[in-house]
Amino acid sequence: MNNLSQIKVGRLALGFCAGIYAISANAQESSEPIGLLGYVGADVNETEFMKNLGLHFGGWIDAGITYNANKPAGRFNGPVTFDDRASEFQLNQLYFFLERAVNTEGDSWDFGGRFDFMFGTDAQFTQAAFGHWDQRLINSERFYDIALPQAYFEIFAPFGNGITAKIGHFYTIIGNEVVTAPDNFFYSHAYTMQYGEPFTHTGVLLSYPIDQNWTIMGGGVTGSETAGWDGAFDKGLGNWAFLGGVTWTSTDRGTSVALSATSGEISEQDSNNWSMYSLVIKHDIIEGLHYTFQHDHGWASKIVDGKDAEWYGINQYLTYDINDELAVGIRGEWFRDDDGFRVLSPIRGPYVSRSV
Repeated sequence: MNNLSQIKVGRLALGFCAGIYAISANAQESSEPIGLLGYVGADVNETEFMKNLGLHFGGWIDAGITYNANKPAGRFNGPVTFDDRASEFQLNQLYFFLERAVNTEGDSWDFGGRFDFMFGTDAQFTQAAFGHWDQRLINSERFYDIALPQAYFEIFAPFGNGITAKIGHFYTIIGNEVVTAPDNFFYSHAYTMQYGEPFTHTGVLLSYPIDQNWTIMGGGVTGSETAGWDGAFDKGLGNWAFLGGVTWTSTDRGTSVALSATSGEISEQDSNNWSMYSLVIKHDIIEGLHYTFQHDHGWASKIVDGKDAEWYGINQYLTYDINDELAVGIRGEWFRDDDGFRVLSPIRGPYVSRSV
């Protein structure tokens, strides 16, 4: 198991991401593409109803094929998760969201929220931890399922520089790579993201910009028996954990440092600790050349035969923008799962959850 967590041999991922993006009606400027709906003149965000409510509807299609030179039996590409089918087309994400973003630059209260829907082979890895209501919403499909990865209210309170609060189910602030396909450079994911980090949380998260360079975040997450990792609304609601972080961004926006962490008890019946932190440093070396360094370290007390478990990794990314439409990149990763606690194979199945 330890060797599997470190070695990636003969794996070539070929993927594409086609957008169905729609530009927010209240945005002054946006780098977001017009998308398919805009091109066909069917952008619902241009209707009076959406504009009056400040709503934004969008989404994307993410799909690809992963080639494995070892030609594994059953085309199982594990212990890789998201692109776990070898030489087989995968519709990873058919993704839609409806959002009302709060105005964080005003001097008055504002209210909003977001709801996300995902269909595809990524859905099983984005559902809440084992045993929750959203597990296997489509029982007739082995690989395809539905996930509701975000459903939260958002509040902006004009105190000081402004406090923004998320209340509900939302994506984690931990790490560099994320679930949402357009926000990643690579089609495949690092083991650090797949096995070393939470994907979602349920709870409350506050964000406060100290100044133009510094932002702090903090809150409580619940709904799971893994210290707030991938929790839902129906179980473990009495087991709260900490989630927070701090980010620094240079004035020219060319460099950023983000330190995030989560820590809490395993469950309401088990007071042993489950914690991790993630450090992500990004720097624009020259115009168009971007470097990212990431280090994660996590541990869980008395989780494997009464002994502590530990996992950690170092990731490095280097990307170069050839032009506005084309970029190239490379990722190097070293991930260690000493106790065989985090890296599992196979992980997809009707009764298997991503989190232990």
